[in-house]
This record gives sequence, structure tokens and C-alpha cells, in this order.
Amino acid sequence: MTASRNVILELRNVSASYDAISVLHDVNITVHGGEVVALLGPNGAGKSTVLKIASALLRPTQGSIRVANHDLTGAPASELARLGVCTIPEGRGIFPNLSVYENLQMAVKKGLTISVIEERAFARFPMLAERRSQLAGTLSGGQQQMLSLARGLATDPVLLMLDEMSMGLAPLVVADLYEQVQTIAAEGVSVLVVEQFARTVLGIADTAVLMSHGRVRFAGNASEVDEATLSGAYLGTQETLN
Repeated sequence: MTASRNVILELRNVSASYDAISVLHDVNITVHGGEVVALLGPNGAGKSTVLKIASALLRPTQGSIRVANHDLTGAPASELARLGVCTIPEGRGIFPNLSVYENLQMAVKKGLTISVIEERAFARFPMLAERRSQLAGTLSGGQQQMLSLARGLATDPVLLMLDEMSMGLAPLVVADLYEQVQTIAAEGVSVLVVEQFARTVLGIADTAVLMSHGRVRFAGNASEVDEATLSGAYLGTQETLN
């Protein structure tokens, strides 16, 4: 896929800590328009902290965050949402005690009706139409992830951030979901995917960023990531390549 060179998200020289414990060290990540960036690494690498920084849920101790050429360092999460940043957290972020329809209704905003949201959601995920009245908590894991994506896309995001989308799902379901992610990016939405299992996302990603111990070890074309690069980053034996 060919991404626009417009910079949608930029984390520049970002460091972060929890109390006195430093968890990110001078991290640089850029996401361009219509690009899929896979943020990879083992548990404890700092991936989820990067997502918290990019979602304005955690303030960096150093560095800056820019969205669509706006400096949002220290801005509230509501300001990022206003600019079109949507985060789908690990665990899918749905309302389990509400129906599929009611979950979609929660995404209604000014200028976009529930009928339009349903039409878009069911065109992309026909399976949800069959379960319109079903409680979201009784859906399968894959169906819940579809609903979460549908709710996120209802906000017309310019940047979609996904946290561990494959967690607990069968490989075939994950493959189908990432195929949808590829389609979403082709429609112009930038996507930052945080993923522990690299091979599930590398096939559809434009850019790969590998992290370990809070540092970026590799940033480049996803097609250039080989077994040695993966092993080095996941085992913590590789020097920074970017």
C-alpha cells in the first residue's frame, strides 16, 4: 500500500516514567497518512506506554507529541479525540451489557446518525447485522473485536490505534481482522498497531518499529524485518538499528 507522506502522528525524543521508574528512553515514532505502523516487542518492551503517551493518558517526562501538525504535548485526551485520534484498548473496549445496536448508538455524534453508523458497520462486518440485538458480552471474541472496530470507525478517525488486537483470538480470526485493518488504511486512515506477536501483523504493515527495554531497536520498512532482527529485539541482544 502507498501511504501519504503527511505526518499524522509524531513522537519525538519521548521518555516516560512511572513514579521513579523510567520505562521509555528517547523514543521516536512517526505515522504517515494511510500508513500501517506495527509497534512490536516482547512483554515489558514499552509498547503500551507508547500508546498511553500517544493517547494522552500519560504525560511524557521528556519529548513532544504532535498530531496532524498540532503540538499536543500535555493536552487532554479530549483534544486528541477532537483531532480524530481513536484508541481501541486491549480488551476491546465494548459495553458487554449493551446490545450490538446500543454499542453502536454510543458512537453517535453530531452530523452522523445511528442509521448511517449501522450501515457502515454492517457493510464492513455483515456478521454484526445478524447479531444486532444480541448483548455484546455474549459475542465471540472475534465478533467483539469487530464491534470495537466498528465503534471506533464510526468516529471518522484520522488515526486508529489498536492495542494487542490478536489477544486470545484464533489465528484465522486474527487474519480476517488484520485484512480489515489493511482495508481501513487503504481508505486513508492511519493505523498504529501495538502487537506482541509480530508475524500476525507484519504482512499488512508498511512500517515496523521494534522495541525492547523501553527503547526503539529498529524502525523501517516492515518487509525488511527478518528472523534475525526479530530475535535480536525480542531477546534483547540487538543494538539499536535506526
